[in-house]
Amino acid sequence: QVQLVESGGGLVRAGGSLRLSCAASGRTFNRYPMGWFRRAPGKEREFVAAIGRNTYYADSVKGRFTISRDNANDTVYLQMNSLKPEDTAVYYCAAAPLGSASRTLQSAGGYAYWGQGTQVTVSS
Repeated sequence: QVQLVESGGGLVRAGGSLRLSCAASGRTFNRYPMGWFRRAPGKEREFVAAIGRNTYYADSVKGRFTISRDNANDTVYLQMNSLKPEDTAVYYCAAAPLGSASRTLQSAGGYAYWGQGTQVTVSS
């Protein structure tokens, strides 16, 4: 059974940093494209970042967030710097099918597996 487990969320002040982790088990994900999405209260789920052959970022986080992966440990990270109150959300990691086209990685519909999410709260 495929599992994605996020960790690293928490409460941080504006301007601070957090690093989210997503550990995959049940299948070797070191070649699968991976992504991070978030859902803020009262808002739709939105794309944050993805890593496949290249990395992709939402405009709202570009220059502040960095996605990376440790293939040896089937873990994907999201380093979040210069956090803002509007970054407050539940953050989800997701895995896309092998060979997914890059254009699909910014859409939630392009992903097959999802974690349960981790809460990030940024205070002003």
